[in-house]
Amino acid sequence: MTSPPATSKSSSSTSSPAAPSSVESSFAPSTDLVSTQGKTTIASSVVQKIAGMAAREVSGVYKLGGGAARTFGAIRERIPGSGGPSAAQGVAVEVGETQAAVDIDVVVEYGVSIADLATGIRRNVINSVQRMTGLQVVEVNVSVDDIHLPTDSEEETTESRVQ
Repeated sequence: MTSPPATSKSSSSTSSPAAPSSVESSFAPSTDLVSTQGKTTIASSVVQKIAGMAAREVSGVYKLGGGAARTFGAIRERIPGSGGPSAAQGVAVEVGETQAAVDIDVVVEYGVSIADLATGIRRNVINSVQRMTGLQVVEVNVSVDDIHLPTDSEEETTESRVQ
């Protein structure tokens, strides 16, 4: 994941004014995170949870997380009082002062167009994070780690009955 560039209020930059950043000019955050009245700092864990919830809302996403994250999540779900699955499972973020970058690992449902699903995930994550935090989302990288087959559900149901 590339690190989101942090923007600074100081204008002492060595770059020429003729070369504006295409990232910065593509979207202005909806709220000022730094104003004359104070500074708002948003924790990475907040952005992770927002991105995770937004990705889960997209039809065709079965679960989030790579194999190890899903295994750890399944173990944690069985521990009483653990609070269930983590909203941030399968999501990694880098947050700067005004920008964020997101990496998401997903398991997709069989039969879903992966290209369309990735587009939908990107759209929903970008809209949710930008709307809720005011941060500019510079990239959303989607990694498809597995595909959920209809027969997988039957096996999971049988395994849970045996235990």
